[in-house]
Amino acid sequence: MPRLSLFALFLAAVAATPVRADTHETQLQNLARFQKYAGAPVESFAMWELYQWQGLGPEHVAVWAAVNKVYLLKLSQPCAHLEYANTIRVTSQMQHKVTRGFDYVDFDAQHCQIIEIRPIDYRALRHENREPAPAATS
Repeated sequence: MPRLSLFALFLAAVAATPVRADTHETQLQNLARFQKYAGAPVESFAMWELYQWQGLGPEHVAVWAAVNKVYLLKLSQPCAHLEYANTIRVTSQMQHKVTRGFDYVDFDAQHCQIIEIRPIDYRALRHENREPAPAATS
């Protein structure tokens, strides 16, 4: 019986572990989509908490400061294996304000400086995803 309990605990732990299965190609496609809707670089943005995030390759991450407030962050290199991170933390040297050149994205014992911040027109990005693909013509 104890072995069955240990096995059940193991299965529960594995099931609770988040899985990031994006391939390199998928991440590049997602990065291109975010870049399409990215505004001009800004120095900083307000963030009370990290609402959500999405890895976009080895040097980019999209972070949600609120439901529709999304920013594309470019990080300094080397920032090894960001694309495989399960969790991240965004630092804020100034209270509730993330600033290019001063703040970092931390994950897996790494500390990667934010070198560029670009706001995303997230509503436009979401609208593009809702539109049906154009019909093929012969």
